[in-house]
Amino acid sequence: MIRPIVLKFGGELLEEPAGLTSVVGAIARIVATRAPIALVHGGGKEIDAALQAAGIEKHQVDGLRVTDAATLDVVISVLGAINTRFVAAVAAASVDAVGLTGADGRCGLSDVAPPHRTIDGRDVDLGRVGVPSRHADMRLLQSLMRDGFVPVVACIGVTADGQLLNVNADTLAGHLAARLGAQRLVIAGATPGVLHADGTTALTLEPPDLARLVADGTATAGMIAKLRACEHALASGVDEVLIVDGRDGAALEAAANGADVAKATRIATERCRAGG
Repeated sequence: MIRPIVLKFGGELLEEPAGLTSVVGAIARIVATRAPIALVHGGGKEIDAALQAAGIEKHQVDGLRVTDAATLDVVISVLGAINTRFVAAVAAASVDAVGLTGADGRCGLSDVAPPHRTIDGRDVDLGRVGVPSRHADMRLLQSLMRDGFVPVVACIGVTADGQLLNVNADTLAGHLAARLGAQRLVIAGATPGVLHADGTTALTLEPPDLARLVADGTATAGMIAKLRACEHALASGVDEVLIVDGRDGAALEAAANGADVAKATRIATERCRAGG
């Protein structure tokens, strides 16, 4: 089978009808190239709103959501609604989409995250947060893609004994890209890639640059999780990662196809840069 492409969508791209329409149009055009793809999505802003409505305080550290039992219930509920809405929109564009979570087929098998060492040196218990396991089973996703379906995976993990966990969407996307042997990982959000301090886009980065951006404070909040997901994917055999503004359908399509994008960050392995 042709090596797949994994696309991760931030929840902010799926909230409004216009944004969802643009994303779905790009997905339909990518699928038309006959490349097998898998989609991963988050839902941060909608989760935040639901937590506020429920009177539950939000806690995050280095872009990771600290998750207690009440927060996890909200996360699961919101992500389930987003997943259904996303799948319905993709299906309406004549794409054979299948909605999943990491619990389905244990494709998101995870371990409970150990205490997180923050960039300022503190150890924080993340609660019911998962770290994807190298023992996760990819057969369901592989079978779906082989038969022409597009898996749409919400970022919920599951332990070996059936406990559901909140998994950062970027982390899950990087893990799935690695385990599926993806050629390319595209991370689509609401910013045109990794930004320099002056607001311009870093057009190209190399894997060693990623740890530096976290250490020197250039990357903050959600970008930290993105860059660490990129590190994992590239170290595990993915040729390149593109971080792109998913509000631009043409840019999203070009990134998925490996073409140059005027405002996006491309992070490639040496093998990929050499054309190997």
